[in-house]
Amino acid sequence: MNRVNPMQSTLMPPYTGIGALRVATYNIHKGVRGMGPRKRLEIHNLGLAIEAFDADLVFLQEVRLFHTREARRFDRTWFGWPDQGQAEFLAPDGYEAAYRTNAITRYGEHGNALLSRWPLGDIGHQDVSDHPFEQRGLLHVPVVWNGAAVHAVVVHFGLVHASRVRQVQRLAEFITAHVPRHAMLVVAGDFNDWGERLDGPMAEFGLARAAKPGGSRRERVTFPSLAPVFALDRFYLRGLECRSTMVPRGISWARMSDHLPLVAELEPC
Repeated sequence: MNRVNPMQSTLMPPYTGIGALRVATYNIHKGVRGMGPRKRLEIHNLGLAIEAFDADLVFLQEVRLFHTREARRFDRTWFGWPDQGQAEFLAPDGYEAAYRTNAITRYGEHGNALLSRWPLGDIGHQDVSDHPFEQRGLLHVPVVWNGAAVHAVVVHFGLVHASRVRQVQRLAEFITAHVPRHAMLVVAGDFNDWGERLDGPMAEFGLARAAKPGGSRRERVTFPSLAPVFALDRFYLRGLECRSTMVPRGISWARMSDHLPLVAELEPC
């Protein structure tokens, strides 16, 4: 019997068809939701959600390779804590996963991941932490899409605006050093840009924020997941243009993470 994915019905079909690069970005909140005795494991539902994106590239933040305390806590639950890292666990059949740690914590760690249905190149990582209290990094992976290279960079920026501005500068320096000037480039993730102030600094080194032509801001707000008002999760592009964006909504999506995912379709320009 084929498995039916209940998340699939909440997603729109591709806007531009076979020639589009479909991308998704999602802060998965380490696969766990709730506090205290009401804490629950959502990583299995997140797996269904990511499969439903039917995306070529999935940019993930707050992903765990391991966490000993959470693994013990959920060991006796029906589904249980996955045996492998969350990036590998969440990758649909046929996808490759790239993962690097950003932050080391008392019982484990977390970082960024890229899931791809296309072949991956060498995986790069850069620490962009601005101060000792927030460990941040970026993940860089070139992907071979339809015979062309698309450079994917996954980011999760800091909580303070001044830190984010400095992280944009470090991102620019990294791209200048590691991404060919005329290559297609997608930078995606959780930018924590509550005041919508990073578009200018990103544009200064040639990255334009992805937005559906004629679309509304409501089509891009992702946080908080229950009643989203902030567009914290984004794509910034070079050599590609956006044809559509959408944010899946509903109780099923709101319960899995404090962020909603953002899905977009891109074409070379």
